[in-house]
Amino acid sequence: MASHPTATDTTRFDFLVIGGGSGGLAGARRAAELGASAAVIESHKLGGTCVNVGCVPKKVMWNAAVHAEYLHDHSDYGFDVGNVRFSWETLKAKRDAYVSHLNRIYRNNLDKAKIQTIQGHARFMNDPEPTVEVNGKKYSAPHILIATGGHPSVLSDAEVPGASLGITSDGFFELETLPKRSVIVGAGYIAVEMAGILSTLGSKTSLIIRQTGVLRNFDSFISTNCTKEIQSSGVDLWKNSQVKSVCKTDRGLEVMIVTKDPEKKNEEKISTIQEVDCLLWAIGRQPNTSGLNIGAMVTAIKTRGKENVKIYKTSFTPMYHAITSRKTQCLMKLVCVGKEEKVVGLHMQGLGCDEMLQGFSVAIIMGATKADFDKTIAIHPTSSEELVTMR
Repeated sequence: MASHPTATDTTRFDFLVIGGGSGGLAGARRAAELGASAAVIESHKLGGTCVNVGCVPKKVMWNAAVHAEYLHDHSDYGFDVGNVRFSWETLKAKRDAYVSHLNRIYRNNLDKAKIQTIQGHARFMNDPEPTVEVNGKKYSAPHILIATGGHPSVLSDAEVPGASLGITSDGFFELETLPKRSVIVGAGYIAVEMAGILSTLGSKTSLIIRQTGVLRNFDSFISTNCTKEIQSSGVDLWKNSQVKSVCKTDRGLEVMIVTKDPEKKNEEKISTIQEVDCLLWAIGRQPNTSGLNIGAMVTAIKTRGKENVKIYKTSFTPMYHAITSRKTQCLMKLVCVGKEEKVVGLHMQGLGCDEMLQGFSVAIIMGATKADFDKTIAIHPTSSEELVTMR
């Protein structure tokens, strides 16, 4: 347990964590298990981005979209589902209740471990020992873990007039009803997910990207296919485009788009998307460190050379689509290095890839080679067998 405040009103711990997200909570609990007195400082809800406005509620929405996606295939599998109605309100209520349940579990776990929870924003002090101030009170520890995570980047109205009329992924989870007309800005992971979920659940959705493809920092094999799948799924994809301005009308938001011709750099086309009731900026994230009063931190990143690299890849239509009129592609790619063809990279996209990837990652971390993959008995018929039969 923490010591009592001293004459200087500073409460001391062995281990102090700033940020009650996944990393911070895990760090505090491990320290407590080893006998250290620990505390967690959090300004919002326990669980961080992942639990409150990230992975967990997103996966609930993703699962709902999967249900909607499979509705397209019911008749191909012999089901007559008739009129199917979707209630965003019902889903949101159940999702929010689940997130609140997780918040309580995190709090109970901290209490059981005798870890103190401090509500508020931390700011480092210029004291002789590592010290932070929260709501006028001082807390110190020889070891302070900064696990503050990040928040969605936002544009100012000075950069794009009317930008503040839009929301970020945080605001997505506050939407009370399904938007009829959505515009998503961004080409990254979050933008692609948000566009896919909204479109599949019934919102007419446009995705605005600055260049010709989404997920540009991913493997090009994945990027190209994802761009194609987005378009074939019904999302209105605006390439080489940026939002010029946003204004509010009595029928919703009006978003002005400027599109450049990549072959004619000086030629621009101005278009507008009208009656938008959800404009979502998904243009990156920023670290939550601005108010901590700490210096800039630099991380050195070493990259592996590309010598002796061999690539194996395949694309196919999953077995699920054997009798469906709607088709999607599954892509798989192995990156191998050296004479022994050690597997150092695995890229995949398609049905079931999210569930199968973790098992293969264990094999890669353990040093598996292409020969190890080849001599593994394939489970048939599955998509994962393609990874151990790839030539």
